[in-house]
Amino acid sequence: MTVSDSMTAAQGSRPHRISIVIPVYQGEHTLSALVREIALLAVPTLTADGHEFQVIELLLVNDHGPDRSDEVIRQLAAAHDFIRPVWLSRNFGQHPATLAGMASASGDWIVTMDEDGQHDPADIGAFLDVALKEGSQLVYADPVNRPPHNMLRNGGSRLAKWIFSTFLTGSSEGTFQSYRMVLGEIGRSVAAYAGSGVYLDVAMGWVAGPTAACPVRLRDGIGRRSGYSTRVLLSHFGHLVVSSGTRALRMVSALGALFALGGIAYAFYLFVVRLVSHATPQGWTSTMVLVLVSTGVILFSLGVIAEYVGVAVNMAMGKPLYLIVGDPKDGPLGRGGQNGSGMS
Repeated sequence: MTVSDSMTAAQGSRPHRISIVIPVYQGEHTLSALVREIALLAVPTLTADGHEFQVIELLLVNDHGPDRSDEVIRQLAAAHDFIRPVWLSRNFGQHPATLAGMASASGDWIVTMDEDGQHDPADIGAFLDVALKEGSQLVYADPVNRPPHNMLRNGGSRLAKWIFSTFLTGSSEGTFQSYRMVLGEIGRSVAAYAGSGVYLDVAMGWVAGPTAACPVRLRDGIGRRSGYSTRVLLSHFGHLVVSSGTRALRMVSALGALFALGGIAYAFYLFVVRLVSHATPQGWTSTMVLVLVSTGVILFSLGVIAEYVGVAVNMAMGKPLYLIVGDPKDGPLGRGGQNGSGMS
């Protein structure tokens, strides 16, 4: 047996090493139960197709939520050796927090999931089977049931994904989900080059090959109020549009050309009416409508362009997507209060 054959056999005999990344914002009441499920996978486990894998680390990224998630993270890290806390300097949002965890991961594969319990860790084996069967570097969850949200949010999510796939990419691939598995080296590379304001899934799509889908059933979680307000969801959609490239700018140009052609056609119509009836059409109402609509289109177009300029300016000024720091409790800020009130 040659040296290369021995290396290949050794690689094939060891389990696939899985890193799980969970951005934590409101996980005080959900993390403990989720960690108990993940702990069952911290030993070598076989998938349905007979592939062996093991969760070697769970990265809990503290995104400075409004509850006591930080204390829960410390308690869980003290109780489980495979848990690695990742502390951010402030609240950055779900995608930057996820990227911070991916940058810190060391596994062959990186799995990202939510903190609220709607994602079942037992599906990780199925993700791995799909990835190996289809040779895919990136596998998304494909829910077989409706997400546990209200009808308005589910409908808005479907509409946003349809707009993205139809107008911004021209591709039907990729129903983005926060429950995903990506090849470790791909995830770490994306976390290294992604700039401020980037949409995580768009950034991964720049370098990953064709994606695959794994059927999963979403759970209800604990039924707490979602941390995604309308403003946050609209912000996510804005990042999705801007990160998708310059296709939206081309659409703005096309919209301007369309209105210009409409103006020419309307002028021709008025000219024909003037020749046929020998009368000047009364156009105050139509003129006001055209002015208002045209002004709205101009302002909308300027807004789209301003979003692109804003992202470029933030990147040029060096605005970081995230900043990893040490545990605040172990630093100078943790020396205040009753533990640091004086010396005995």
